[in-house]
Amino acid sequence: MARPVPDSQINAVGEPFKGTDAQGRVRGFVDAHVHLMSNEGFGGRLMCGKAFSDRGIADALKDCPEHYPDGSHAVFDYIMNGGDGRHDPVGWPTFKDWPAYGSLTHTQTYYAWVERAWRGGQRVLVNDLVSNSVICNAYFFKDRGCDEMDAIRLEARKTYELQAYVDAMYGGPGKGWFRIVTDSDQARQVIGQGKLAVILGVEASEPFGCKQVFDIPQCGPEDIERGLDELYGMGVRSMFLCHKFDNALCGVRFDTGTVGAAINVGQFLSTGTFWKTEKCTGPQHDNPIGLGLAAEAQQALPPGVAAPAYAADAQCNTRGLTGLGEYAIRAMMKRHMMLEIDHMSVKAVNQSFAVLDGAAYPGVISSHSWMDTDWTERLYRRGGFIAQHIHNAPDFAAEERSTAAIRAKYQITGYGIGTDMNGVSEQPGPRGDAAANPVTYPFRSADGGSLLERQTTGQRTWDINTEGVAHYGLVPDWVEDVRVTGGQDVVDDLMLGAEGYLRTWGATERHPGDRVDACTGTPGRGVDLRYQAHVADIGWQGYTGQNGTSAGTTGLGDSIQAVRMSARGAGGLWVRAHVQNIGWQPWQYAADGQQVQVGTTGQGLRLEALEVRVGSGTVAGRGHVQDVGWTAPVRGTSIVLGTTGQSRRLEAISLNLCS
Repeated sequence: MARPVPDSQINAVGEPFKGTDAQGRVRGFVDAHVHLMSNEGFGGRLMCGKAFSDRGIADALKDCPEHYPDGSHAVFDYIMNGGDGRHDPVGWPTFKDWPAYGSLTHTQTYYAWVERAWRGGQRVLVNDLVSNSVICNAYFFKDRGCDEMDAIRLEARKTYELQAYVDAMYGGPGKGWFRIVTDSDQARQVIGQGKLAVILGVEASEPFGCKQVFDIPQCGPEDIERGLDELYGMGVRSMFLCHKFDNALCGVRFDTGTVGAAINVGQFLSTGTFWKTEKCTGPQHDNPIGLGLAAEAQQALPPGVAAPAYAADAQCNTRGLTGLGEYAIRAMMKRHMMLEIDHMSVKAVNQSFAVLDGAAYPGVISSHSWMDTDWTERLYRRGGFIAQHIHNAPDFAAEERSTAAIRAKYQITGYGIGTDMNGVSEQPGPRGDAAANPVTYPFRSADGGSLLERQTTGQRTWDINTEGVAHYGLVPDWVEDVRVTGGQDVVDDLMLGAEGYLRTWGATERHPGDRVDACTGTPGRGVDLRYQAHVADIGWQGYTGQNGTSAGTTGLGDSIQAVRMSARGAGGLWVRAHVQNIGWQPWQYAADGQQVQVGTTGQGLRLEALEVRVGSGTVAGRGHVQDVGWTAPVRGTSIVLGTTGQSRRLEAISLNLCS
C-alpha cells in the first residue's frame, strides 16, 4: 500500500535524525500525554474524526453526524466552551472551522499530522487510552456502550492497527515510523533508527471497574490484579489510578470553572456524593471547585438536588489514597509500571509518595501540569519525569527554566511536553506579538534533520503565527516558537526529553523491590528469567517478560507465534513449542545466560503450547489461552503452558524461576 490519495501533505523534507548524540543519549522531544484514539471512547460520538481510516482522509476527517448542518447539536462543545456550539461541520477538504486550537470535540491527531511531528523532532509519544463512563452515559449521542475497559481495549487495538497501517505504506511489518514499544531498551532501539517510540498508557475514571458508591468500593484486589494483567498484556506501561471523579482507589484534584461545576455533577452521578473539601494541611492544595453550573449539567441532577457551596479556605479533597489504591500501586510496582500522579488529590499524592519513597521506586510521572508544583522536588528526588502542559511558548519556557536548578540538583535529564490533544484540552492560540517576532517559514527542525514549511491539508494551510497549535502537525512549529521566544537552551532540554523519559522508565524496569518470586511469595534470589514474544500483527515485542511479568498480549485476539528466552541460575534451559499444523517442535537448549528461540515467524502459524524445563530448581508459570483466559499457575522442573489438540492460540505467558 502506498500513501493514500488524496491525503494530507506533510510539508517536511529531509532525513530524521538517527542514532545518539556524542554522549550516547537519544535525541527528540516527548509528548507524555496525548489521546490518539479518544474518538473510540465516551460512547464513540464525543470526539469527532479519527486518526486514520482504510477508506481515506475524507472518512477519517469528517464531523459527527449530529453536528450537521451547522453544529447546533454539538452539545458537549457548548457545555465546555459556552456559546451555542455552532460551526461549519465540514472537515476534509475545506476545514473552515476545525481543527482549531480551541475546538475540543474534533480530532487533532490525524496520522499524517503525527508524522509531521515525528519528522519535526518528536521521538516519544505516550498514547493514553481514555474514556469516562459517566460522561458517556450522560451524553445524548453514542453508538456503543459505556464500559471504560471495553473502550480501552478498542483504543489499544486501534493503536496497533495504526501501526500496521503505517507499516503498509513503508514496505511491510516493522518498516514504518510509528512503533509501539513495551520496554525502554526497545524504545532506545526504535529511536536510534530515527523512528517514533509509542508507549501505551491509561487514563480512566473507573479502572478495572473500581468506582465507589457512597464510599463503598465496587472492586477488590482480585479485580485490580486481573485488570493490571490485562493492561500489561495489551502493552500498557503507565497509568492513572483516578481521573475526574473520586473512585475506590483515590480522590481527585478538582477541576475549576464551569468545567469543574459540570464534573462535580458527574461526581454525584458516579458516586452518590459531591466532592467534599477540608482545609489543606500543607503548602500543596487542590484546585478551587468551579461554580456557575451550566443549565444542561443542572438538568442531569435529580429534582431537588443542587451542588453545595464550598468554603474558600477549604480547598483540599477529603479523600486521599485508599487501601485499595495502595494495593494497586504495589501491584503496579510488581509489574514495573509507571504511576501517573496528575489528577490525584494532594492527599492522595502525598500518600502515594510515601509508598514510592518507602520502596525507593522511581516510576512516577507528572505528564500534563495537573500536579501541584510544590511536589516537583519530591518527584525529581524520586527519579521521576515531568512534562508541562503545552501553552503559550514564552510562559512555557519561563516555567521550564524555573525548575532547571532542581533537575540539576538531582541529575535529572530532559523535560517534556504534554499536549493532552483529543483530551478536551485547549491548545496554545496564536501569540499576541507574533507579528513583530514571528516563527519564520521554512524553519529547521529541532533535531536538524528536516526543513518544515507551513502545513497544508486539503484546501487549508495553517500558520502557527496566526492560528496557534490547530493540530498535532503544528507541535514542531510550537517548539520553534519556544526557540524564537524562549531560547535555544529550553529547546535543548526538550530535545533531551526522550532520554529523560527512558531513564525513568529504565530505572523502573530495573527496580527489584517488589519483584516477588511467584513460587515462594518472597523476593527472588539469584535467579533471573527473561522472555520475549513474537505476536501476530505486531512482530517481536521487547523483552517485556521477566520474572513473573507477561509477554504477548491479552484482549487483542492475537496469538504468540514464537518465543525467545534466557535464564541465569536455572542450571540450563530446555524449551519447545507446539505449533499450529506442526505439533511439537524439537527441544531447544540454552546454557545459563544464553538465548533459545522456539516457534515460527513469517508463516502465520499460532503457537498453541509451550513447554519449559530447567536443570535446577523449579519453574512456575501460567498462560493466557484463547477463549479461556489466564490458566491456573503450574510449577515443576518441567511445565506446559497452553493447550494441545484444541486449536486454541496461546496469547500471553508469565513465568518465574524458583530458587
